[in-house]
Amino acid sequence: MSKNFKTVKTEVTAWKNFTLDDKVYDLSHLNAHWVEYIDEKEQNNPFTYRFIVTYGLHCFTKDSNDLLSEELQLLNYKAPRESRAFNLERYELSKYLPKIIKSLGEGSTLVCHAGYGKFAIIKVVDSRGNEIDYFVVFTVFKEEKKLRLHVQSAYPKYEGVGKIKKVGFFVIARNLLNNKKLPSP
Repeated sequence: MSKNFKTVKTEVTAWKNFTLDDKVYDLSHLNAHWVEYIDEKEQNNPFTYRFIVTYGLHCFTKDSNDLLSEELQLLNYKAPRESRAFNLERYELSKYLPKIIKSLGEGSTLVCHAGYGKFAIIKVVDSRGNEIDYFVVFTVFKEEKKLRLHVQSAYPKYEGVGKIKKVGFFVIARNLLNNKKLPSP
């Protein structure tokens, strides 16, 4: 699948699996893929936005400041631009990312400003049915005339998210497509 993404020059399109204690952690759910969002604001004239989606290393790794050097050696995941410690909690949550990203155009998915021209989604139900604050930071841009969405990081926020400002995903997509300034808080 990832061979079709020749326009993606800056990000990993096919993640290598991670192995720890002979257990393989499959990362193929974070490989680059296409997502189509249909804006049905005008019922007689729905518009489809087609994005290439990529995911960053920070979706399944974490800073290693609190790890011993032996632990870091075991957990180290090397990507083209940096290395970080593989994190099991982030990895398990990352399995939800493709579904979350596909839901961006749905009214029930909360999209908010994350600062620095980035956007985030919060409030996700985990595998045990618990609602958690899952901060999914993404950016949108054009690359060789194609719409791109890159998830830079995704992690649980246990201390709460504070005050947020919602933004409509289709406002983001429309502005990007029409070369207009993206919404800001």
